[in-house]
Amino acid sequence: MKITIIGTGYVGLVTGACLAELGNDVFCLDLDENKIALLNSGGIPIHEPGLEEVVARNVAAGRLHFSTDVGASVAHGVLQFIAVGTPPDEDGSADLQYVLAAARNIGRHMTGFKVIVDKSTVPVGTADRVSAAVREEIAASGATASFSVVSNPEFLKEGAAVDDFMRPDRIVLGHDGSAEGLRARDLMKNLYKPFNRNHERTFWMDVRSAEFTKYAANAMLATRISFMNELANLADKVGVDIEAVRHGIGSDPRIGHSFLYAGAGYGGSCFPKDVQALERTACQFDQELLILRAVEAVNDRQKLVLGRKVVASFGEDLAGRHFAVWGLAFKPNTDDMREAPARVLLRELIDRGATVAVYDPVAMAEAKRVLSLDFNAAELARIEFAASSMGALEQADALIIVTEWKAFRSPDFDQIKARLKQAIVFDGRNLFEPEQMAANGIEYHGIGRSVLTRR
Repeated sequence: MKITIIGTGYVGLVTGACLAELGNDVFCLDLDENKIALLNSGGIPIHEPGLEEVVARNVAAGRLHFSTDVGASVAHGVLQFIAVGTPPDEDGSADLQYVLAAARNIGRHMTGFKVIVDKSTVPVGTADRVSAAVREEIAASGATASFSVVSNPEFLKEGAAVDDFMRPDRIVLGHDGSAEGLRARDLMKNLYKPFNRNHERTFWMDVRSAEFTKYAANAMLATRISFMNELANLADKVGVDIEAVRHGIGSDPRIGHSFLYAGAGYGGSCFPKDVQALERTACQFDQELLILRAVEAVNDRQKLVLGRKVVASFGEDLAGRHFAVWGLAFKPNTDDMREAPARVLLRELIDRGATVAVYDPVAMAEAKRVLSLDFNAAELARIEFAASSMGALEQADALIIVTEWKAFRSPDFDQIKARLKQAIVFDGRNLFEPEQMAANGIEYHGIGRSVLTRR
């Protein structure tokens, strides 16, 4: 099938590359000339395991193309996937300007039937707005082309996006019952047929329900994270091991183990903005989502927990103190720094007078860019970008772990002790066992694990 993908960010590039991998002829459009130039030169603008190889293979096979030509992109595919950003607006609602701009471009250039697929995460009612924008452009041009808008939200995890796309646990598709909608359903069914050979993974529903499903899924996952973080903070106070609790409740099949890990808070491009956007939708209908408001508040506080643990050990004034920070990306296997807990931690350490040495296996270049926006020149001068994890430890008063990279899970503890001024570790992801750290002569501060450090 001939497919057009509008937008080459995480969702668009992964979607385009994976659909090309299945044998489709995919045209990827982006208005960012530098990004298209990078893609056409063999690079990719994001870090995503396995994606570069998939892109390269399908470009070489002639199934994947990148361009800034809007007219050519509309002419190429009957299926037009809109996969552009929907950043939070000032009031927390999703900013749909890029989605609607893409819709208008399709309407302006289309000459035959098109299926316009909303792949971006968009609030309920967006399909109606996309339809209206396309109709306006068709009317202005005097054309008679027909179309249907389908909602097909993505459920990709950064760091595992290629595998998630190629082995989906569900495919959600929303369409209407019109003649055009039924025609769109047949085309989408054919597109996703390779994923349904063993068993049916497609869930068909109306468009608004499909739009809502994406937000509901992310809101539930964010809720689980904040729930465990709130319990972990209480566990520290009452002498409970949150890891034992996690195993105890996660073994219940009604609960399960996923997203029950206590830590330094969630970040990234999805959970923070999607929770806010769903709250904003509720406000528009005079509803209060009290649980989600609490989820967001807990997460905001959780990003301060590591800093508070440092202050509890070293005092309010950190002038003259130097800390090593392992992990900058909001999660492992990505270089994404959006809403990353490390940014909150670094702000507190710098504001209190400390200097820091930071290291991340992948996100160093992105961190330099983002932190140059977060800090002024004088503040940035107090942040050292170390060349290695062990190099970051030199003469540091303590090590603070913020991101759970696999490379951090089995370090040389003797080397850690030898390089640090004081053998103190603040573990924001509970990578280590307190007994193990005590046996290695390291003072250990996890999240919700203080009971074991008291024994």
